[in-house]
Amino acid sequence: MAKRRVKVRKGRLIAFILILLIIVDIVVIGIGSVLSKKEPPKKKKEAPVEVKTPKEYNASLFMVGDALIHSAVYQDAKLSDGTYDFKPMLELIKPISSQYDLVYYNQETILGGTELGLSNYPRFNSPYEVGDAFIDAGFNLVSLATNHTMDKGEQGVINSVNYWKTKENVVTSGQWLSFEEREASVSKIHEKNGITYAFLSYTTWTNGLETPKGKEYLNNVYSPEKAAEDIAKVKDKCDVIIVAMHWGTEYYLGVDYSQTEIANHLASLGVHIIIGAHPHVVEPVEYINDGKTFVIYSLGNFISDQEGTERLTGVMMSLNIKKVVDVDDSVTVSIEEPRAELIYTKSYYARKRNFKVYPYSNMNDEVLRGYATTYQKYINVLNSRYPELQWGVNGKSDENGDTKQES
Repeated sequence: MAKRRVKVRKGRLIAFILILLIIVDIVVIGIGSVLSKKEPPKKKKEAPVEVKTPKEYNASLFMVGDALIHSAVYQDAKLSDGTYDFKPMLELIKPISSQYDLVYYNQETILGGTELGLSNYPRFNSPYEVGDAFIDAGFNLVSLATNHTMDKGEQGVINSVNYWKTKENVVTSGQWLSFEEREASVSKIHEKNGITYAFLSYTTWTNGLETPKGKEYLNNVYSPEKAAEDIAKVKDKCDVIIVAMHWGTEYYLGVDYSQTEIANHLASLGVHIIIGAHPHVVEPVEYINDGKTFVIYSLGNFISDQEGTERLTGVMMSLNIKKVVDVDDSVTVSIEEPRAELIYTKSYYARKRNFKVYPYSNMNDEVLRGYATTYQKYINVLNSRYPELQWGVNGKSDENGDTKQES
């Protein structure tokens, strides 16, 4: 009997275990079925592939010629307190010049200040306020190497350089106080709108006023070797090289052999823009070096008291400097959209008062009788080597050559 009970118990245990296994199996199958109905995990989104496109950078350049400050000009600017204000003379230019990124002029006469005694031709000296007026009008690129640099000797240059050192965001070249300063200036790379540039200024004329031996840094006199050495220091470090050249033949509307020779040499070294001064009249413009270099042989006078329409007439020029960085990181630089507009310096009365620079967009017969004839003459001069030159800086030229200011 006892054996039978044991057998029954074992049978019941085995049956219970089998039932339990069946239940577990059913539960597992059920869970698996539910899980199998769930959506498969989503794949991670792949990051979008970046498509490189060329990048373009632009910087606008505006240029005028010589600030030739005769005694009549600074006497007209003198105020009752003994200071000077040249700003009214530039008030018609400022709305134009202040719109550009780089704004250039040539400071023909030394800014030695009143403490050295202001003076006229042939040994000029001008007040610091000349520079103040140009800076107020947006000018930030200044050429200082001229045939009048040494008119007041070493002290004149010291005063001039020290004046410009106090002006922030203004780039100058051509006068220094040591070889170390010259080296630092010549090698310096500047930047505007993502475009890097170097700026150099040279003169081929000194009026026989040589710098003291061992102090040649006072006035940057040109030689082919010096230019080659200077340009080699910056050529591979910047996008654009701009050179201001004091050269040529005074009062000659053409281009002389020395200008051609120097321009071709500078272009061969990698210079992109050459800005000429010294002739005191307007001369032609052109592309050379297979279109890689733009040359302005002379911008003429910007403001002066010289006699005659030709010497009171200058030109404003504008260019666009374009830099393109391609998808392979190669860089292409081009000098584009050269435009020109004439200017005229007018003074009134026998005492020569109220000097003012007039763009031809503001011109009328009261300012210059027969100005339309003068305008056509200089269109012919400037276009003689580059007929595609556009007319109207910050304005639109009509079919008669007159310029209408844009609003």
